[in-house]
Amino acid sequence: MTDKLKEKIKKIKVLAMDVDGVLTNGKIVLDNKGNELKYFDVQDGYGIAVIRRAGIKTAIISARSAGAVTSRAADLNIDKVFQDAYPKTVAYSKLLKELKVSSDEVCFVGDDLPDIVLLEKVGFAVAVKNAASEVKRSADYVTKKQGGDGAIREVVELILKTQGKWKNILN
Repeated sequence: MTDKLKEKIKKIKVLAMDVDGVLTNGKIVLDNKGNELKYFDVQDGYGIAVIRRAGIKTAIISARSAGAVTSRAADLNIDKVFQDAYPKTVAYSKLLKELKVSSDEVCFVGDDLPDIVLLEKVGFAVAVKNAASEVKRSADYVTKKQGGDGAIREVVELILKTQGKWKNILN
């Protein structure tokens, strides 16, 4: 990792994430009654709990809206949840204002074209392994893990280790 990237990561005070393809594997499952189901990774969830314990705020910015996201966000005590956020820049501006942070203090994790506009604004831009190639080109870092399969946990560990907070978590 370059010194420039380490400096970007050390400034992070907010971890913001897309949902479909990032917190989930990107598949939308409908049951026979039309109810939407999503699969979330337990290690990603624990990572979110850990990063919050380390003093970093969390946020969801999703262009779609789903009850499963509302439930999961409440379960994980996500600080800010923006659904039906299209374009995502409006929600992002609210996030900065409400959490009183600047763009260089935000990490955003995305996977698809609507995420590029945010990846180009934030201090630490992350694309998941399964992201569109254009998204990967806009990122400072591409995860080794797929979205919905530990990518967020990977990002959490990277941030906390770079900021020197990981050892406190282990204790």
